[in-house]
Amino acid sequence: MAVSLCRRLIGVKYSVYALPCRATGYVVLIPEVSADIPEKLLTKTDGLPSLSNLTTDECVSALGKCILDYEAEVRNVEDKLKDWKSAGSLFGDVFDPLEKVGDSLDNMWSIAKTMYLANSEVMPAARYVGLHERARKARASKFSSAPIYNACKESIATNKEQYSEEQKRVISKFLLEGRLNGIELQGRDRIRLNETLQKIEMQRSDFRKKIEFTTKKFQHKIKDPNIMRDFPEDSLREMAADSTQPSRGPWTVTLRPGMYHHFLQFCGERELRWNVWQAWVGRGSGNFERNLETSTHVEKLRDLRDEQAKLLGFENFVDMSMETKMAGSAQTVLAMLDSLLKTAKPAQEAELKSLQEFSEERGFRGTLQLWDVPYWKRKQQKTLYSYNEEHLQDFFPFLHVLSGLFSLCERLFGIAIVERPVTDTWHPDVQFFDILDMEKGEPIAGFYIDPYRRDEGKLRVSSDDGWVITLQNKTLEANAKPLAALIFNFPQPLYGKPSLLPFKDVLLLFGKFGHLLQHLLSTTLYSEVSGLSNLEWDAVEVCSNFMTHWVYEPEVLQSLSSHYDRQEPLPREAVDKLCQLRQHLAGYELCQELYLATLDLHLHCRKDFWLDVVKDLWPQHWSFPLEKCDYHPCSFTEVFCDQWGAAYYCHLWARMVAADAYSSFREADAAGPAEVAAVGKRFRSAFLSRGGGMHASRVFRLFRGRDPSPAALLCTYGLKHKAPLS
Repeated sequence: MAVSLCRRLIGVKYSVYALPCRATGYVVLIPEVSADIPEKLLTKTDGLPSLSNLTTDECVSALGKCILDYEAEVRNVEDKLKDWKSAGSLFGDVFDPLEKVGDSLDNMWSIAKTMYLANSEVMPAARYVGLHERARKARASKFSSAPIYNACKESIATNKEQYSEEQKRVISKFLLEGRLNGIELQGRDRIRLNETLQKIEMQRSDFRKKIEFTTKKFQHKIKDPNIMRDFPEDSLREMAADSTQPSRGPWTVTLRPGMYHHFLQFCGERELRWNVWQAWVGRGSGNFERNLETSTHVEKLRDLRDEQAKLLGFENFVDMSMETKMAGSAQTVLAMLDSLLKTAKPAQEAELKSLQEFSEERGFRGTLQLWDVPYWKRKQQKTLYSYNEEHLQDFFPFLHVLSGLFSLCERLFGIAIVERPVTDTWHPDVQFFDILDMEKGEPIAGFYIDPYRRDEGKLRVSSDDGWVITLQNKTLEANAKPLAALIFNFPQPLYGKPSLLPFKDVLLLFGKFGHLLQHLLSTTLYSEVSGLSNLEWDAVEVCSNFMTHWVYEPEVLQSLSSHYDRQEPLPREAVDKLCQLRQHLAGYELCQELYLATLDLHLHCRKDFWLDVVKDLWPQHWSFPLEKCDYHPCSFTEVFCDQWGAAYYCHLWARMVAADAYSSFREADAAGPAEVAAVGKRFRSAFLSRGGGMHASRVFRLFRGRDPSPAALLCTYGLKHKAPLS
């Protein structure tokens, strides 16, 4: 399956991108913003922005000016709409001008974000964060514009223009965003909504600050090297007092998410595991410092979100959330969750019984609890599947995996991915690739990839070591083709060895590439619905999850592997065991996700105190008793601080849709490569091409001929021997 990367080194002479030059000479009211955008940021002879010698002032000035230009154009459109006649064109008078100026803003905003993530010397966090928020508000200003909203309503009501489905999606996006911003509200109700939203932001901010403080405050020092004997070197280095001597203590354990999860997996001392676990689930309880409790914030946020929804005309916050989701209704989501739980809960009970027996055979005395499962899960994985991350890593050189990924995409989707030698990048590690449509024989998109971690200037966070930056959307009005950047923190090539990927990074690469393809292969005409824009929340992760399924296809996995020294693929027995690995304790893991998704929905549509909701749902999902010290909803930051309130289920829904879509390839496999290629072509034309230009539920029906079913997901987890796929 893997092919040589040599042919990709051939340069492509096409000028793929034509970033529009902006006129200069504006009077600027912000002192730090120059009246001129440096030309090199907008275009070069090869059609790509010049990124090698950027300065902080150039980035800040250019983005600041684009923000001002955008806000001015929104006002300009609003002024035109004051005298808008029935003969006016909604797209010609409103959307097309915003597309043009929005393209420049998006370009500069994305360049600044790329520098923030990959070269902080050019865009330090202190400068970027404020600009990012300013750009976000400018970009969103059109959705709060009453003149634009009313023009959309009038145009739809009078039906004076014949709109394409994609154009209708653009209009419906503005109408929905306007409604959710409260444009329909008048007088006291509008004031109440604004006050409610301000209170929500205050509660979210206080919640986050308390959890961050509590998380950082916990520290536990370990001096006994016997306790640390099973830990991998990277974990030891992170915890050691002297990172240059990771095997020498003392070691400090904190609640930083990556460290916390590793500690539960590798610490053999049960009492220490209990200590760290109860600190983790006790965040926000206020048991030790009353002023750090977040229970009050949980209840206030629930009440405020309910008030927000009711002001906007919805029964509750869950119903409001469903307006932007593929599922469409809470009933549909809950039916999916219940269907999965019927299989997952009995599987969990059987898995935990097996794990209990396994632990007892190795000297464990007592009943397994939540803080024991990660440790004994790792032990059982090693026994059943001979799983050794460091040994596996030798079989996944980055360039070989990347070449295999490209070959798979070429075979499935009818594209060619060809490297273009580009020296004008932000770092020598960065490569640039053109994507060519094989039927048309022409370039349709391109992307940068910055693969390796760097000690200085590159952002690293424990929760996400990979980013897809959409530098430019597909848009006809601005004559722009898709452009993006992939940024990772993979191991650097060192000591004569190539970059060797842990298996989790192989999955990360495939997942992020799925996101990338949905952006790059978009065929929409409007930026507002291009790629991931306007995509329903619970469909955003479909293509990323779809791509990771291919990693577990034995033939694909073997083709991705090649020992860096011996150039031998992973033995077939090891491939089979690795493919089986994701089914280990799958019922347990699925129940955990089902519980959190259900908890989130119930917290946002019920009036009971949060603890009563937990006590109701816990025994339905877990085979463990609820511990008195467990205050997990009080540190549920994804739901109460981030954007996943009444939307946490989206991760699981996307996996269900992806598994169902992938199963169509498995069905076609028996008919041979030609049928698989035909399914790949349909997948591209449905999921990868349409972006947000068609509702995700219709996209799925277009591809599969029916609504999604959880059967394929259960098959993936090994929880159903033979599920009906259609």
